[in-house]
Amino acid sequence: MTANFLQTPITYLKGVGPGRAETLQGELGIYTYQDLLNLFPNRYIDKTQYYKIAQLQRSNADVQIVGKIINIKTIDQKKGKRLVATFIDETGKMELVWFRGQKWIRENLKLNTPYVIFGKCNFYGGIFSMPHPEMELLQEHKNSLKIAMQPIYPSSEKLSSRGITNRVISKLVQQLFIETKANFSETLSENLLEQLKLLPKSESLLNIHFPKSQDLLAKAQFRLKFEELFYIQMQLLIKNLLHKKKIKGFNFNQVGQLFNEFYKNHLPFELTNAQKRVIKEIRHDLGSNAQMNRLLQGDVGSGKTIVAVMAILLAVDNGYQACLMAPTEILANQHYTGIKELLDTIGVRCSLLTGSVKKSARKPIHEQLENGEIKILIGTHALLEDKVKYKNLGLAIIDEQHRFGVAQRSKLWHKNKFPPHILVMTATPIPRTLAMSLYGDLDISVIDELPPGRKAIKTVHRYDSNRLKVFQFIRDEIKKGRQIYVVYPLIQESEVLDYKDLMDGFESISRDFPLPDYQISIVHGKMKPADKDYEMERFVKGETQIMVATTVIEVGVNVPNASVMIIESAERFGLSQLHQLRGRVGRGADQSYCILMTGHKLSTEAKTRLETMVRTNDGFEIAEVDLKLRGPGDIMGTQQSGVLNLKIADIVKDNDILKTARYYAIQLLKDDPNLEKAENKVIRNIYAQLIKYKNIWNYIS
Repeated sequence: MTANFLQTPITYLKGVGPGRAETLQGELGIYTYQDLLNLFPNRYIDKTQYYKIAQLQRSNADVQIVGKIINIKTIDQKKGKRLVATFIDETGKMELVWFRGQKWIRENLKLNTPYVIFGKCNFYGGIFSMPHPEMELLQEHKNSLKIAMQPIYPSSEKLSSRGITNRVISKLVQQLFIETKANFSETLSENLLEQLKLLPKSESLLNIHFPKSQDLLAKAQFRLKFEELFYIQMQLLIKNLLHKKKIKGFNFNQVGQLFNEFYKNHLPFELTNAQKRVIKEIRHDLGSNAQMNRLLQGDVGSGKTIVAVMAILLAVDNGYQACLMAPTEILANQHYTGIKELLDTIGVRCSLLTGSVKKSARKPIHEQLENGEIKILIGTHALLEDKVKYKNLGLAIIDEQHRFGVAQRSKLWHKNKFPPHILVMTATPIPRTLAMSLYGDLDISVIDELPPGRKAIKTVHRYDSNRLKVFQFIRDEIKKGRQIYVVYPLIQESEVLDYKDLMDGFESISRDFPLPDYQISIVHGKMKPADKDYEMERFVKGETQIMVATTVIEVGVNVPNASVMIIESAERFGLSQLHQLRGRVGRGADQSYCILMTGHKLSTEAKTRLETMVRTNDGFEIAEVDLKLRGPGDIMGTQQSGVLNLKIADIVKDNDILKTARYYAIQLLKDDPNLEKAENKVIRNIYAQLIKYKNIWNYIS
C-alpha cells in the first residue's frame, strides 16, 4: 500500500464524515488514514473465551456469552424507567438492563435470535444481570474481522459524548483495513527481519489492532517498538557521523609540556580509572581531525573538574585558547578559584569574566583575549557577549548545559571561523536509556566511580516529631567543628508560603541556637545579590556554623567543612534535586550526613523518593527511579522531549528493545555508512522520508 494512499484525509473513510472527522482531529490528532492506523490500542480485552450463564461468577471480569432474548419489558423506578430483557442460553437465564437510549434499543432488539453479548455482570436478587451490554448478532459476529482480543483505544469525554465509542473507533480501523486490503509496504530490510525473526509489517499492524492470540500480539508489539526506536537511533547516529565528516575540528596532535608536567608532578591526587578512561576518550577526539562533541557525565564529587583541566591543557599545549562557561556566578567563581589554584602550580594564567566584573577590568580582558595573551577564560553568560572575541578558541567547556538555551550554545560556536571542540559537563546523572535517546548524537563519557577515601553520605528520613533529637545531633556536630546546611523548598507559585516557611524555620533555629554561642547565615531569593554573596562568604570562611537557605545552594557552593545537610519538607522536592542538595556535603574527609525532614502524611510517590535517597548514593540509580516516576518529558523539559514523542515504545519499560535497536543501527551504519547497498534500499527510503517529515509515524507504513 503506497504511503500516498495513507495520506488520504480521514473524512473520506466510510463511517467518518465531516462532523466525526473534526472531533477525531481535535481529540486524537487523527487527520489521515495514516494517523488512524497509528492510533495504537492502550490495552486489550481477551475475547477468546465464551461463557455459559451457569458458569458466571461474582467477579468484576468482563465476560462474553452466546444466547437469545426471549422477552423485553419496561420497569418503573424512583427516577425514570429501565429497560430489562430476559437473556437465555441452554444452561440458564439472566437479565440485560438499559437505563439510557431505551426507545432506540427496544426498536432494534430482535427476539429469539442468537446474539453475542459482552460486559460486566452484577448479581442481585439471585440472578445475574449485565447493564448496557455490547451486543452483536451471532451471524455478524462470525462474519466480522475476527477480534479474539478486543483493543481498547485512547478516549476522552468529548469522544464519548459525541458517540465515538471504543467500538466505533474499532469499526473505523476495521474499515481502514478493508479499504487497504491490509496490505502495507515493508519498512525494514530483509536482513533485520531475518536476524531478529520479526513479523512482516502488514501482519504486525493487523495483530496490533486485532490480535489473533497473546503470542502474535507480543510479536507485533516487539516489531513496531523496535522499528520506532531503530529509526530514532538511525537519525541520531547519522547526525553524529555527518557531524564528524562535515565539521572538521582543530587537530590537537601533541600531548605537550604543560599537560605532561601537570600530570606527572602536580596532580593533587591519584586519578581514578574512570577519570583516566575519560581523559583518554577526550584525547582521542581532540586528535581525530573531527570536531569533538562530547557529553561528560559524572556524579557530584566524581572529579569532572580535573578532567576539564587536562582537556584545557591539551588545548593550550597545541597553541589554542579554552573557555569554561557555567550557569551561575557562584559556580563560575568556584571553577575559577579551583582551576586557578591547580594551574598556578605550572605557571599558567586564567581569567574570570562574569556580570559582576567591573567595566574598567573588562577592557583589558577583552584586549588580552583577542591578542592571545589570555589562554583560559572562565565565566558565565558574559562569555557570549559580542565584545568577547578570541584569537583562536580551540575548546569550549559548558557546565550544566541544560541550563543554557540552544541559541546561547550556538553563539559560542560562532566565536571562531571554525567551531571549537565542545565538551558538555553535567552532574545531573542522565539514565542510560534517556541519554541514548536524547543525546544519541553526542559521544558520551561517564565518570562512574568516586575518588578513593571519599566516604558515602549517610542519609536518614526523620519526621517533624523527631526535631528535638535532630537539633541535639546538630549541636554535637558543631561541637566537633562542623558546619550545617538547613534547606527549605522553593516553589515559584507559592513564594509567599516559601518565604514564611523559611522565616519560621530561621526563627525556630535562632531560638534553639542562640547568639553568641552560634552564628547563623540566611540566604533566599528576595535578598539583593550583594547581601546573598556576603552571607555565603561568611559561611564559606567558617564565620557562621549554620546556613539556613532556599535551594539557591543546590549548585556550586563547596564548603569541605560542612558535614550535615538538613532538607525541610523533603517530600516537596524532586529526586534529582534531593540528590543535588545532598552533594553539597561529603566534600571533606569527615563522615557527612543528610537528614530528610517530613510530616507524617506522605504520598506513595514521596515515600518512594525518600526510600530511594536513604537506600542509595548512586546518582544513576536515582536518575532511573526518577525517570520511572516522572517520565522523560518532565526530566528533560518539554523542548528536549520532542524526539521522545513516541507512539508505541516506552523508553523506560522498553529499555532492552532500545539497546537492541541501537546495536543494530550501529552495526548497519558500520557496514554501510551511506546506506548505498541494495539490501538497505528500504531503510534509505524510510530515512529520507523521516528527514522530510520530522515525525517517524508520518511515513512508517
